[in-house]
Amino acid sequence: MERATIAIYDAEAETYRANRSPRFADRAAALAAASHGPVLDAGCGPGTYLPGLGPAAVGLDASASMLDLATAHGRPLLRGDLLRLPLRAGSLGGAWARNSYLHVSHTDLPLALAELHRAATVGAPVSCSLISGPDDEVVSDDDLPGRRFWRWSDGELVDLFAGAGFEDVSLSGDEPRFVDAVRAHTLPDFVGPDMGVLVVGLNPSLHAADAGVGYVTPSNRYWKAAIEAGLVTVDRDPWHAVRHHGVGMTDLVKRATRRADELTTDEYRAGLARVERLCRRLRPGVVCVVGLAGWRAAVDRKAVVGLQQRTLGCRPVYVMPSTSGLNASSQLPDLVAHLRATRDLADHHRS
Repeated sequence: MERATIAIYDAEAETYRANRSPRFADRAAALAAASHGPVLDAGCGPGTYLPGLGPAAVGLDASASMLDLATAHGRPLLRGDLLRLPLRAGSLGGAWARNSYLHVSHTDLPLALAELHRAATVGAPVSCSLISGPDDEVVSDDDLPGRRFWRWSDGELVDLFAGAGFEDVSLSGDEPRFVDAVRAHTLPDFVGPDMGVLVVGLNPSLHAADAGVGYVTPSNRYWKAAIEAGLVTVDRDPWHAVRHHGVGMTDLVKRATRRADELTTDEYRAGLARVERLCRRLRPGVVCVVGLAGWRAAVDRKAVVGLQQRTLGCRPVYVMPSTSGLNASSQLPDLVAHLRATRDLADHHRS
């Protein structure tokens, strides 16, 4: 969350509490009733929504002054950042976020929602209020002037939550714009600003969706090849990869399956359109598609591995073979060579 905005909330917590009421208490109560366990009030402020979220509600805020006020509601409280939630994986049965994620920038919000996906259990409902409108930044001039907000178009909001691993995404309300969704059995996008490489898999396996990490099975050679190629340094850690090496990860299709051959051509093509919009927004140095079959299904039936003529969001695309152990035609040295070629392309486009 933006630090100068947190400082304003710290200084003006009493003003905030005095001038705002829980306008959407019915929404919060409905979310709590649909939840499967503890509900997080993400950005709880002075805690006005905590009573309606049930006895197992947990408040989280980055402002110490806000949390001091929230203690009056008798719920557990955590001080933390939306980008690094201090919560165990799968510990939340639901999440309510009234005017908190709107303070996270366009480039940082995908990872913040990936954190929410990690902390929530499959099937957990979430409800977040944001600001719709032109995709830009605004600064408040109200009783708490100087706070920074980011606006989103409706299409971007749907893409954002679908990419973060949520399903049944719906939008309602005008000001604010509420996004309601459910935590899906899939992987979130691990993406952020200044990515050199965006790795695009075909879709998550069921094992990957369970673990929260792509290419997680011992027979899959992606992580070993990526380490040998110098793309990443930590095994099976997509968070470290994107935060420390600028290597992001997403999938053409979000639906988790036992095998990639269960996917349809329509799913691949719809997923390609979403990934293209993602690339247009975040502009990675190069896009590396892992798995020729998906690229052939979505783009070109006669495609071969290597640099493609087709770009995604005006970013170059390199297609490499699947790293699955079932792909016996590609050995580890071949996979390493393809990932090194991707790394070199990214370095070229960064220079």
